[in-house]
Amino acid sequence: MNIAGTKALITGANRGLGAHLVAELLAQGAATVCVAARKPETVAEAVHTDPRVRVLTLDVTDQTSIDAAADAVSEVNLLINNAGVLGFGDVLTGDLTLFERDLATNYLGALRVTRAFLPTLRTAARADGRAAIVNVLTLIALAPVAPMAGYSASKAAAHSMTQALRAAVRGDGIEVFGAYPGGIDTDMLAGVEADKADPALVAQRIVAGVQAGEQIIWPDDASAGAGTVYLGDPVQLEQMLAS
Repeated sequence: MNIAGTKALITGANRGLGAHLVAELLAQGAATVCVAARKPETVAEAVHTDPRVRVLTLDVTDQTSIDAAADAVSEVNLLINNAGVLGFGDVLTGDLTLFERDLATNYLGALRVTRAFLPTLRTAARADGRAAIVNVLTLIALAPVAPMAGYSASKAAAHSMTQALRAAVRGDGIEVFGAYPGGIDTDMLAGVEADKADPALVAQRIVAGVQAGEQIIWPDDASAGAGTVYLGDPVQLEQMLAS
């Protein structure tokens, strides 16, 4: 999908990877970018001033908020489901309230937003044959990390949804992409001692993957290496991440 001239909407776009995705789309010539966030007042002032940007209130866990956003935006041909939360906890003792929150945001939130914007995406696909959905997932959607069991499960559900969605909208001419980054150096992983990718580089590689038509995008060196392992032997990746 050629990014130049696209009309995009990104959820969770006020900070972290979302903010870098906004910058990268604008750099690649997007016509408009709807910067959607639960707290739009946290969007950087420099973003507000770009004439191609529209800041939008959108809480992916609130159907009323989603419906209002969908009603307010008449043209979108690129939807990026990026909004997410992470609650720490292992599978046996983790706080189930956090697990439920992660599922509500990372899985059901992305699905609710996708359903709400499908009519607009279908219209775009019919008009010029160009429409796409990008779900920002994670490497640990494919094999869990013990202290992030609830988060891993929520992203695994979103991974499965991405696969189901790809089949469901194929006849509409809508492309569906899944991006599977490893750890990213953002506030979400603040305090976690691990190798973390530069979010600007991750955003660049996600957008490049969309432009190249790569349905599965490994947007950093760690995920690319682990992705190769996964494609060859899923159990090996599970053992690697478990250790």
